[in-house]
Parts: sequence; C-alpha cells; structure tokens
Amino acid sequence: MTTAAGSSSFGTTCWWGFSPALDLQRECLESSMAHLCLSQDDLPELNILLVGSVDGRHVLRTMSQAHRWLRRRINFYIVENNLEALGRQLLFLSLALESPEKLGLQEKSEMFLELLGNSLIRSPTAAYLQEKSDLFIRYATDPDFQQRHLGAVDMSALKFKERDQLEGIFRFWRNPDPQAFPIARLWDLRVRQYLGTRYDARRGVCDWDLTMKLHERGARAVGGREFSRWRDTGVAFELREGVYDVPNKTLASGRFLRHKGELVPARGYWGDIGTGPYLLFGIESEEPSLLRTVNGIPAKSAQEISLYNVTALFHELAARARYTPPPPTSEAVSGAAPAQENPALNPDPDLQNHISPHPRSRLPRACPDSLPATWLHSSAALQEPIPPALPPALLLLQHGACPDPRAAAGICPQGYTDH
Repeated sequence: MTTAAGSSSFGTTCWWGFSPALDLQRECLESSMAHLCLSQDDLPELNILLVGSVDGRHVLRTMSQAHRWLRRRINFYIVENNLEALGRQLLFLSLALESPEKLGLQEKSEMFLELLGNSLIRSPTAAYLQEKSDLFIRYATDPDFQQRHLGAVDMSALKFKERDQLEGIFRFWRNPDPQAFPIARLWDLRVRQYLGTRYDARRGVCDWDLTMKLHERGARAVGGREFSRWRDTGVAFELREGVYDVPNKTLASGRFLRHKGELVPARGYWGDIGTGPYLLFGIESEEPSLLRTVNGIPAKSAQEISLYNVTALFHELAARARYTPPPPTSEAVSGAAPAQENPALNPDPDLQNHISPHPRSRLPRACPDSLPATWLHSSAALQEPIPPALPPALLLLQHGACPDPRAAAGICPQGYTDH
C-alpha cells in the first residue's frame, strides 16, 4: 500500500518508506528463477537492486526469512540519493546483528523502532547511537577494519569524498549536545510550514489526513491518538514509560539555503510529517489476531503491531525459526489482572470523531553471506561480470552522495529560503 499525502508533507528528505516491508524472494523469485546463475560454490545467486528503499526494511525482512527458501546467495545493491539514509541503513543493519548477550530481543526491537521513527529517544538509545557512531567512523575511514567487523557490507565503491562526508555525519551523531539538533523546535517549524494558516486547526487537519489519506487507503490500524501524537511531537513509538527527551540526530539532514543572496549550509529536519513510520511494520502481520477488529475498530494499535513484527523479524533472523509469542500469563488467563484491550469498552476518542470507522551514484553493497551461517544464507561480494543492463555506477552497491556537499553544519535560521 502506498499513500499519497500532500507533496509538501513528504518533505525533501525521506527517512522511511511508504509501503510495508517485503520478503523479496517471495515477491520476485518466481519471475527471476529462470535467470538465476550459479555462484563460485555452485549455489544459485540472486541479485536484487533496491533504489530509494531508504530504511533497509526489505533487506532485513528478506534476510530474516531466507531460511524459508532453498539455500542461495543473495546480493543486495542499494542506491540512495543522500548519505544520511545510507548511514541509517548501516545503523539498522548493525543493530539487527547485535548478539543476544549485548542486546535482548525486546530491547533490540524497541531501540530499532525508536531510532527508526522517533524525533526524541531515550537516554539508553542515545548512548547506543553514540557508541555506534564511533565504530562507524572507523568503518568509513578504515576499509580493512570494516571488512573484519562487518563483512556483510561492501563499501569499497565509496569515493573518498563520500567517506569524508559519512565521517562528518557520524561525528554529528556522536555529538552529545542536544542543542546541536533542537528537533522539538525544528519539528514545530516543519508543521507550521506545512499547515500554514491551518495551524490553529491542526487537530482537525490531522483527523482529516488520517481518515482520508491513510484509512481510506488501507492503513486502518493507525489510530487517531498515536497519529496525532506523532504529528504534534514527532514521537511515533512510546514503548516504555521512560523519558523521551534526547534528539534523534539520525533524522538530521544537510542542505543549502539562500540567505541574503548567498548559499549557506544548514542542518535541520526536512522529512515526512504527513504519513508517519507506521506503514513499514504496523499495518500488516503474519499473526492474524493482531489485525482483528471489534465493532469496526482495530483491537491492536499500529505501535503494538510494529513491535510484534520487528520482534518476530529479529527472532527469525537469529534463530532461523518462526517467532512464537510467549503464552499469556496465568493471571491474565484467570482474569486476576485483566488487560483493557477491548476497543468497544474503551474506544479511542479520536477514532470516534472519524468520518469512517475506519544521489544517484553508487551505494555500498550489502552482502549477507558474511552473516552467521546458522541463520542466514546469502552471498559474498559479487564476482560475476556486471550485467549489461545495469549501469556500472549502480552495480557497485555503494551509496552515492548528492552532487552538492551534504556535510553541512548549523541550524536553518528563520528567513532563509530554499535554493
């Protein structure tokens, strides 16, 4: 399902996709089976080109469900138009491959959703981001170190200029100063720019966007309360009763703005404020009980569905077996501590008001063959000749930066205009 909000609501930088995560072997293997070639170890080899997938959701789901298919090598060619999106995909892949000893399944899933779609994150998540930023700086500047520690990704096609820009992005992520990226103010400016004179009626506009642009296109699991919270604050997933007060610096992007006739670099938030990150994992599920409705209202929110799907994805990635949720506790079964999950008894007040119930250059190649063979079958660096149908610039799975430098610093002052 692809949604279509107003063009200005999407922004100029895309941080998440607008369709659910797909197992690409299931989606395209039937048409590609006849074209599979044998790799050096006599395994069928499948090459997948992803242009503008932004968040790596298709790569993660395809990797996690690879055990369901015959053993084959898989090469992902990832093409993006900005280096910030490339850095986020590297972050998500690194998080997905963390050992259970360092991050438990629940903590890993919650941290992934925070970094994916929250403008503000918890302190433990921010500490993890700073730790990984130090590691990514070495990945960008020391190819040998990167191959030893994350051989699943081939970044050899990156230009030195792009590596320098990636290093600048990771150094910004590592900066602990919250004022370096005042996302609360930037988010409010972004909403004001989108709504204009409708800002005072933003609650009604939010209900209209949810009903007419999401529910009417199939995303009925997205509730009014969670969508309104995200539209107002940028926090899509509140998974724990913690304090979400640290800016998520992975949502910062650089661009050039014109001020007094001159181009100046600026860093701010120019992403989506019309659809939200719920479509990736929050509107479809292999568990049918999550999609049931009561009196026409979804019994589970998009946040709950997202958490279940991401937890199942990471479990399947590590264990090479389908995820089975733990059974309900004896207290819940006996009714000693009943959970209030029947929407008919506790309807979402927002839902009751609804009209219906309801760069272009090369990117790094992700080669999953270096992942532990106990849970993933994939391929190493592609040794076959470049297919003639693909331009050489796209074949090397390395992200390309925009023609203009992206490692801009500073916050966009008021009065600047887009160039």
